[in-house]
Amino acid sequence: MTFPEPEVAALRGGPVLGWGVVGPGQIADDFTSTLHANSDQRVVAVGSRSADRAAAFAARHGIETAHASYEALVADPAVQVVYVASPHPQHLDHALLAIAAGKHVLVEKPMTTSEADTRTLAAAARAAGVLAMEAMWTRYLPGTTVIARLLADGALGTVHLASVDVGWPHPLPVAGTTPDRMFDPAQGGGALLDAGVYAHWFARFATGAPVTSRTTGAVSDGGVDLQSVTVSTTADGAQAVATTSISAWTPGLAAIAGSTATVRYTDHFVFPASFALHHGAEADHWQEPTGLQGRQGLVWQAAALARYVADGRTESPVHGLDVSIGIAASLDAARAALDTRVPEQDTSAP
Repeated sequence: MTFPEPEVAALRGGPVLGWGVVGPGQIADDFTSTLHANSDQRVVAVGSRSADRAAAFAARHGIETAHASYEALVADPAVQVVYVASPHPQHLDHALLAIAAGKHVLVEKPMTTSEADTRTLAAAARAAGVLAMEAMWTRYLPGTTVIARLLADGALGTVHLASVDVGWPHPLPVAGTTPDRMFDPAQGGGALLDAGVYAHWFARFATGAPVTSRTTGAVSDGGVDLQSVTVSTTADGAQAVATTSISAWTPGLAAIAGSTATVRYTDHFVFPASFALHHGAEADHWQEPTGLQGRQGLVWQAAALARYVADGRTESPVHGLDVSIGIAASLDAARAALDTRVPEQDTSAP
C-alpha cells in the first residue's frame, strides 16, 4: 500500500526560536545536541543553581549565555521558549516561573507528578496566553504521525486492542551509597513516572481516553513502583495493556489491533522507528526515512513547537494540555492502585 506522508515540521528553513534550558542534565545534553546538529533551532542560554554546571553545559554546546539562576534565565530577552529538563518534582515550579515571565515552555515528561499539578500548569499557561507543551517527543516522530493518519483514516478498521511495553532496568540501591533518584519517592522515582509515561500515552493514543483501568505490580521497600501492568478500557470498549518496569528490559514493540488491520512496531516505539501494517498473513512495511536514531529524534518536537508558535497556537494540536492532564490522571490511578508513596502535591489555584 501507499502510506501517508509524515506530518512533521521542517527541521531546516522553518521558524527559529531562541531556546533556554533549565536543568542541564543528560536529557538536556541530548536535546541540545540534536537541535544544533539536525535543525535550525538554537539554545541561546542555560540556567542552573550551579554557575559551574551552567558554564560547563554552555561550553559543551557553544551556548552564548550561562545563568547562575533560573530567574535570570527566564528574564533573558534572547530566550523565547524555555525547555524544562529538571527532575520531575521541579517541573511545575520551573514551568510556572517561565510562564510568569511570558515565555513559552516545553516541559519534559511527565509534565508534572500529578493530575492536580498538571492542571495548575495548564491553567497558568492558558491565562498567560503562552504555549505550554509536554515533551512527549515520540508523538512528533515521523512514524508516529503516519500511524496517527492511518488511525484517523480508518485503515485499521475499528480498534479493539493495543499493547505496549517500556522497561529499562535500574540496579537496586546498595546500602551506604548515594540513593538513586529512581528509588526515591520524594524525587519522583519509580517506573510509572519514568518509563510508564510513554506506555500510558501510547495506550491513550491507540485506543482513546480510558474510562476504567486496573493496575497490578510490584513496589519497592522504599515505596516506589518497580513494575506494573495496567489494563484500560475506553467508552467504546477498546482495551489497552500498558506494561512498564525499572526491574527488567523490554523490547518496546507496541501494537494496535483493529478489525481489518494491525500495526506492529518492528523497532522500539519510543525512538525513531519502523513498523508493519498487517492484513492477516500479508504485511506492508514502513521504514523510518530520516536516519535519525535514538534521542536524535528529540528534535522533531522542537521544530513542531516552533511551528505552533509561528502559527499563533498556545497548545499542541496533537498532544494538547488536556491530553497531558489525562495521562497524569492515569498515572495517578496506577500509582494509587499500587499504593506507592506519593509526595504531597500543590493543589492550590494558580
